[in-house]
Amino acid sequence: MSAASRVLVTGATGFAGSHLARALVTQGHRVRVLVRRPDAVPAVLRGRVEVAQGDIRDRAAVEQAVAGCQLVYHLAALYRDASAQRQAYWDVNVGGTAHVLSACRTHGVERLVYCSTIGVHGSVTRIPSDETAPFHPGDAYQRSKWAAERRMAEESPKRQPEIVIIRPAGIYGPGDLRFLKLFRSIQRGHFVMLGSGTTWFHPVYIDDLVHGFLLAGARPEAVGDMFCITSSEYLTLNEFVGRIAHVLGVPAPRWHLPVWPFVAAGAVCEAVCVPLGIRPPLYRRRVDFFTHHRAFTSAKATRLLGYQARVDLTEGLRRTAEWYAREGYLAPWPALTRPARQPPTRHWAEQPAVEEAHR
Repeated sequence: MSAASRVLVTGATGFAGSHLARALVTQGHRVRVLVRRPDAVPAVLRGRVEVAQGDIRDRAAVEQAVAGCQLVYHLAALYRDASAQRQAYWDVNVGGTAHVLSACRTHGVERLVYCSTIGVHGSVTRIPSDETAPFHPGDAYQRSKWAAERRMAEESPKRQPEIVIIRPAGIYGPGDLRFLKLFRSIQRGHFVMLGSGTTWFHPVYIDDLVHGFLLAGARPEAVGDMFCITSSEYLTLNEFVGRIAHVLGVPAPRWHLPVWPFVAAGAVCEAVCVPLGIRPPLYRRRVDFFTHHRAFTSAKATRLLGYQARVDLTEGLRRTAEWYAREGYLAPWPALTRPARQPPTRHWAEQPAVEEAHR
């Protein structure tokens, strides 16, 4: 894809989409973004991208946004709104994807890169797992992303567009607030681990994910395939929260509580709140964070696309924490010098695959 190509990014008002759009602009592409509200376009993109207004559920709006583009990155999605009904996920994540795919065929788009999630595999038993792991989506969001993937796979053998599927690990980095509550509770000494804390977790720093997206949009080896994009290491939740505490200069959390009462309470909250359109104060997906194993290898992306994670976890967490502090989300803390000896890591390329029982 030439640097002068016109590229469409859906979901550009979101965390990953905005970073991807900025990277594409930097590369010299003519970038168009499909957004519901033009005033929601991040300031860093204003005046640098063409704005197409419309909803991903509106076929005509999607057709207009896709027209004239050679490459489409489809990141728009309804992401785990605890108050949303199941049908809302299907309308946005499955129906919207069908609109994008149809428009790409109609307008001769050369390549379509679709952002899915490693969550389509559910809680994995093989550590680390890869793209061949069984599918076990555990909630409405994951099931809708899996359904959209299946739709993509059905269309992939056709000549146009070329289709690539990306399954990111747990995305984090400056600008994202999904881990803010975790950072804040660790800094204040209020964090309590549910369960043993030995569940496996695998993050990916936003810059590394964008690197994976760019390779998926450019490399011929990517066509017709799917790739897990992760950081270079996975770790247990005990190690993950310990690493955050290390970056913040506070003691590692030590308190643990049993999981099952929170699973039961989450189910009750969802049953009462969701039909009323109310965000539950506690829901099962939040508890899943403490119980579902998610550790993957990006070896396939490395082998075929040349992907390499460039930001190690400690550095990524430090950048994220410093951004939280600059924005006033965290209390300032004394600057830390880099330790002479980094905490132990598990690099997926160096570890033999092992079978882990569900805990």
